[in-house]
Amino acid sequence: MTRRTWLALAAGLALAASAPASAPAGAQDETTKILLIGKDRDHAPETHEYMAECALLETCLEQTPGVEAIVSDGWPTEPGAFDGVDAIVLYTANGGDVLLDPSHREQADRLIADGVGLVALHWGTGAGEELGPRFLEVMGGWFNTAFAEIPVVDSAIRPADPDHPIARGWQTTPMRDEYYIKLKHLDAARPVVLSEVQGTDYPVGWVYERPDGGRSFGYVCGHFHDCFEIPNYRRSVVNGILWSAGLDVPEGGAPVEASEQDLTLPPDPRVPGR
Repeated sequence: MTRRTWLALAAGLALAASAPASAPAGAQDETTKILLIGKDRDHAPETHEYMAECALLETCLEQTPGVEAIVSDGWPTEPGAFDGVDAIVLYTANGGDVLLDPSHREQADRLIADGVGLVALHWGTGAGEELGPRFLEVMGGWFNTAFAEIPVVDSAIRPADPDHPIARGWQTTPMRDEYYIKLKHLDAARPVVLSEVQGTDYPVGWVYERPDGGRSFGYVCGHFHDCFEIPNYRRSVVNGILWSAGLDVPEGGAPVEASEQDLTLPPDPRVPGR
């Protein structure tokens, strides 16, 4: 949880201690708020379906008691949009450029300093040359085609560390995807998801516990909508988001039930009949 959340909890406990004896017993109800930032489509149909997949993740996240997930098309500008936020999920184009955009850089820096969790999915792990080094500092990993590669292959995702909370409730799972490889990572970043690509194991998911507080989780998978139809993939993503928000991941992994309607993409003018 963020420092702000802990301060709020401490204040709540102090008030509870001074409340009259007739006050209801029990712990203070606390909500963990997760903000998912997507964008309009910018790739071929059934790839980079940012908003639809953010909505799917919202559905999955809210199956964990006490979690409130909110989806935003782009960086929110509404007053109070970030009040109480425990984690920000960047599933968008060049997430580092979105997070660190000069128009709201001071706000982003405050959120980072406050220990808000950061999650970057697929292209969300990317940033341009100007903001990339700073993004690397806060995410623990950075994607840019100047040094990374993006092969589309049939491979599998598997836990790198079976004892890490993100590994709970899922196992090695075949998956065709656009796997980003050869990213830049900080030495302190730890692999949590591996995939074999072109004969080499690469860290396609990693965690980074920031020195000044806050957890970051990067995961390069998720190019194809088909990936999100795989329960083990959804669970690996949702586990990572919960961990980044400071929550305990259930021993059996996070619940990630999804109906056929949840998995159906919305109409796309580029696709007749959809």
